[in-house]
Amino acid sequence: MTQAVILAGGQGSRLRPYTDTRPKPMVEIPGTGLPIIGHQLEWLAAEGVTDAVVSCGYLAEVVLDWLATASLPLKVDPVVETEALGRGGGLKFAAAALPRPGEPWYATNGDIWTRFGLRAMAAFHQERDAHATLALARPRLPWGTVEVDRFGNVSDFVEAPPSPYPVNAGVYVFTAAFTSMLPDRGDHERSTFPQLARRRRLAGYELPQGVYWRAIDTAKDLNEAAEELAAFRSGRDTRR
Repeated sequence: MTQAVILAGGQGSRLRPYTDTRPKPMVEIPGTGLPIIGHQLEWLAAEGVTDAVVSCGYLAEVVLDWLATASLPLKVDPVVETEALGRGGGLKFAAAALPRPGEPWYATNGDIWTRFGLRAMAAFHQERDAHATLALARPRLPWGTVEVDRFGNVSDFVEAPPSPYPVNAGVYVFTAAFTSMLPDRGDHERSTFPQLARRRRLAGYELPQGVYWRAIDTAKDLNEAAEELAAFRSGRDTRR
């Protein structure tokens, strides 16, 4: 698979004041010199993607200016939503600009910073004959937890354990036919995905243990991502 869509139109209200002047994917992770979308494009290129469509909305001109001047590792075509189409409608709008409409494609939310093998996810998708496959992550809980035995005795305290439930990691593999299943407006996670799940054509790919994944939703996420990167560079890899 060699083509992908990045949804980069989100306002990122929880990341203010960073997002007062730029959309969330254009927020720089401290210490990297690159906005989130820059890391995504590098990752996609390393995984064999040659063409990406970047869907812009909120403060689209900031993304467009950066794409026009940045040294990019793959071919990028931006599209701009002039009206809100919802997540599903936005995906469909962006997919119409993919250079090879008869081939499968990746998609990622514009606020995800991750590194894992997309080729392995694509192979998983093909093996299951799914129309759509979503990556599943188990982020660390923001709280410590308490372990209790069957007698009600506290046996241990665990600081920020992984979630016992997988969450949508915001990275997808889609067949070419999936594009026509998306709504023109609205949220595919409330329409298309439930329909595919009932037909057993929606798959979930659990990220391998130890790979790096983080959704950048808040200033706290941004600072923790920077700390994790600094630890990794110093040889103290605390990333999960």
